[in-house]
Amino acid sequence: MAVYFLRRLAGRTRTRRANRQLGAVLAFVAGAVNAGGFLVIKQYTSHMTGIVSSIADELVLGNALLVFSGLSALAAFLVGAATTAILINWARHRQMHSEYALSLALEAALLMLFGLLGANLESYVAVFVPATVILLCYIMGLQNAIVTKISKAEIRTTHVTGLVTDLGIELGKLIYWNRSHTKKSELYVTANLDKLGIHALILGMFFAGGVAGALGFKSAGFVATVPLALILLLLAFIPILDDLLLLTHPHQPQRDE
Repeated sequence: MAVYFLRRLAGRTRTRRANRQLGAVLAFVAGAVNAGGFLVIKQYTSHMTGIVSSIADELVLGNALLVFSGLSALAAFLVGAATTAILINWARHRQMHSEYALSLALEAALLMLFGLLGANLESYVAVFVPATVILLCYIMGLQNAIVTKISKAEIRTTHVTGLVTDLGIELGKLIYWNRSHTKKSELYVTANLDKLGIHALILGMFFAGGVAGALGFKSAGFVATVPLALILLLLAFIPILDDLLLLTHPHQPQRDE
């Protein structure tokens, strides 16, 4: 049962329910990395809005070094998203079960590396902080692109501006009083409860992850990313194992996802 669940959660055959469940888990991870990372480098790395705004501010103020730092963070996020697109399309053309799991495994490896090596590099602040910003932005771009591809841009996990906007729209429609129109009328306003539910779920999981990440970094330091990495490895394990088994036993029947 657990194997089937994990295969369905991160495998190539997608369902709306699996997309939501995976999105919820990844939103938790993103919230934890974003909030926990802030305690280390005093900067949020999951949303590019603030970074692009800071680039503009520092450009006007003439702070060339900070402009370069912001551009590096933006580029890292872009490269992370591009990496996911490359991995997914590469695996898709080969009909691999790990179409989406490869990016999850890469994210897990980077988080594990960050967690295990971060404490030893902390004394080298001048190098460590910029490198951490770039690494975390890359990870966030990598992850956000996974769920974007899986859900056909319906779900985002690394930033909540769009989620809160969509949530507000649906809440507005929910409380709207259709005084002069019947349900059959084209002008009748009704909320999409399905969309409202998924946005509320992702927002809640991002917040819960943020609390957990902040507490984890505060009490355990960089090692707090190791459990997050293990969660991602668990998600990616079964689809990757299916591909490895198929590689070693090419005539084995395809597994039912």
